[in-house]
Amino acid sequence: MAGPTTAERGERQQESSGPSPVRRLRWRAPRPRTMIILGIALVLLGAGALWVLYGSQWARVERVSVSGTRVLRPAEVREAADVPVGQPLISVDTNGIESRLRRKLPRIDTVDVVRSWPHGIGLKVVERTPVLMVRKGGKFIEVDEKGVRFATVSQAPKAVPALELAVHSSGSSAASLRRFGEDGLVREAVRVAGAVPPSVARRTDAVKVRSYDDISLELSDGRTVAWGSGEKGAEKARTLTALMKAAPDARHFDVSVPTAPASSGS
Repeated sequence: MAGPTTAERGERQQESSGPSPVRRLRWRAPRPRTMIILGIALVLLGAGALWVLYGSQWARVERVSVSGTRVLRPAEVREAADVPVGQPLISVDTNGIESRLRRKLPRIDTVDVVRSWPHGIGLKVVERTPVLMVRKGGKFIEVDEKGVRFATVSQAPKAVPALELAVHSSGSSAASLRRFGEDGLVREAVRVAGAVPPSVARRTDAVKVRSYDDISLELSDGRTVAWGSGEKGAEKARTLTALMKAAPDARHFDVSVPTAPASSGS
């Protein structure tokens, strides 16, 4: 008998190759009625969310918390903040609250106003820290690390050196004042105070400013340190520490040029 023809062999091979491929499913666009229903649902959800945030009593300001205060009283901060209690929490102007606090309470350096859902406003305060003080009459003006004079108090803050501006109306002292202004000289004194070694800072009673590059320290034991300007503060600090160890009986130290320090007196 004759074998299968070529056509028959092709049919058998196709049958033995397995099931036919699955047809691809066609995507069908939602019916208009379905789209309308979905649209209405989204509108209702949005309206409900807006009502919860603005119209209901569920998300309104009921309390104001204060944290981070050291000298300021929490009640004092709350009063200055003037948070609109009873208003929707979402509509509270946090930037306005921050501006009011910084304007009314200069002791505040930074403040973070946060919403605490569903009913609270949190005021996270960072107060300025005095690094120098200026005596004025029977009061003391506190100066922070940025040179900002932020508060006047009746008692001198503990372990804070006095700032003495001994600027004259003539000579290099007057020229320095004209060039940098009083605020610039205060900032330079703050810069010096921040560079003084801790062991010396604890004994510093006053930072005296005669000009921009003539700043000195007066220590509690009567010794003095000629520091110069605020430049090369870290190098001057290292030099002063070594000089005081090398000459413990000296009464005056000069590190205004840290590569050529000097000491004198006994």
